[in-house]
Parts: sequence; structure tokens; C-alpha cells
Amino acid sequence: MIVREHRSLWGDAWRQFRRHRLAVTGSGLLGFIAFATIVGPFIYAVPADDINFKIALQGPSLAHLFGTDQLGRDLLARCLYGGRISTAVGVAAVLVAMTVGTAVGSLAGFFGRADGPLMRLTDMFISLPGLPLLLLVIMLFRDSLRQLLGPVGGIFLLIVLLVGLLNWMGVARLVRGAFLTLKEREFVIAAHAVGVRDRNIIFRHILPNALGPVIVAATIGVGGAIITESSLSFLGLGFPPDEPTWGRLLFEAQGFVDTAPHYAIFPGLLISLTVISVNYIGDGLRDALDPRRSA
Repeated sequence: MIVREHRSLWGDAWRQFRRHRLAVTGSGLLGFIAFATIVGPFIYAVPADDINFKIALQGPSLAHLFGTDQLGRDLLARCLYGGRISTAVGVAAVLVAMTVGTAVGSLAGFFGRADGPLMRLTDMFISLPGLPLLLLVIMLFRDSLRQLLGPVGGIFLLIVLLVGLLNWMGVARLVRGAFLTLKEREFVIAAHAVGVRDRNIIFRHILPNALGPVIVAATIGVGGAIITESSLSFLGLGFPPDEPTWGRLLFEAQGFVDTAPHYAIFPGLLISLTVISVNYIGDGLRDALDPRRSA
């Protein structure tokens, strides 16, 4: 008697994901960067804000693996500390975008009357110029939020909300398309026939089957949010100078590219590696969650 192995959607997706070499490599690299930024400051116990002008702008050495900045502060310690903020902004902004996009897409795809107005609202947000609007809103509200929530908390909340609210449209369109397809399936029609409430149909039957594209969009969105935060910090409109995010470090390094190239190379390399890793993971998840691919 042949006993077939029990298979599930997520089990098949995991087996398919493991076959994607770049996705596995990206997962390992991203995990290492996350571990380094979270645990690294406790292992590499060099203060990130100690000033020593005698060793300013020194290159990488055994004493300072990434070199020092213009004030003699250890660049590796500042990169590890700043990585926490950059990655936290990326993850939090994507959670905001996923929440808003999933809500709008679900309502538009399930309720026909809401489809037109919600999609026109989505089109309106798509037409907004992202970076100029970000710069304008930050200039208008950053001082008041700093006074209300502090110099770090205010800017963090402002950037997360702005980046999230300007990047939910793609998620909404993906979820809407999935809902339009799934609500015509037999299991949804059967749920309607036995009197299941619309709320239960959305959350228990349709939404779990529409999460695949949302997860893929979320992984790719993390990289975009990190780049956006880095761009704002590079322009001097992000976190305060004593919070060394990767973008802020690049902003500070722009005047020393010729004399101390390491100052710009290492923060830029960390941004690039993080974004590339996230994109590789997104590619792997897209292939793993594609029902047309055999596991």
C-alpha cells in the first residue's frame, strides 16, 4: 500500500522556494544583515558617537574595520546602529502599505458598487508625484511632530506614514484582481448559498487565497521604502544628524568622496545588498506561490 505524503500550499511553496538559489542566497544575506544590525552593537562594543579628531577619516583597519568619519567616529558601529532605523522604516512602511492596499483592494474586488470609486481613488494616488510630495509634507509637518513625539519618533512616524500611504496602490490592484477571480470560484458560491456572511467569506475564504501576490509585493516594497528613506536622509530631510541611518551617512560622506571614499562605500554597499537581497526573496516567493509551477 502506497501512502502519499501529505501536501499543503505552504509546504509546496517552501519546497519551490528552496530550489531558487538566488532567493535562498538573498534570505541568508538579509538574515545576516538583520542579525548584524540587531545583535552586532552588543558584540562589536565600540561606541558609535565617540569623537576623536586624531583619527578622523582614516581608512579601514583592524582597529576600525570600516574606517572612521570626519569626526573620528567608528563607521562600522554607526552603520550597525543606523541599520536598525533604516530597516525598521522599510518594514513599518510596507506594513502600512499592505494594510491600506489590502483593505481597498478587498472592498473594490468584492463589492461591485465600491469598485468604481475606490479605483478612481487609487488612480488619483498613482498620479501624485511621490518624491516632491514627500519633501513638501516633511517640510510642513516635521517640526510640529518633532515637538509632539520627539526628534526621532516624530520623523519616524512621518516617514513611515508618508511612504506607506504613497505605495499602497500596487497592492490594492493586486488584491482587487485576485478578489475578482476568486469570488467566482465554486467554494465562494457555495459559501454564499449556505448563508455565510460577507465578512466571513472575505476573511476566511478569499483573502487567504489572495495573499500570495501581497506577500511578493511586500518583499519588494521593503527595498523601495529603504531607498526612499535613504533618499530623504541624503537630502537632509530625514532623521536628525545624531541618528546615523544609512542615508544620513551617505549625506555626510558626500563632501569626502575624493579624500575618504570608504565613508560612502560602506553605507551605500549595505543599502545595495539589503535591497538586492529583498528583491531576490521577492522573486523566489513569486515563483514559489505561482500555482502554475509544479512543486
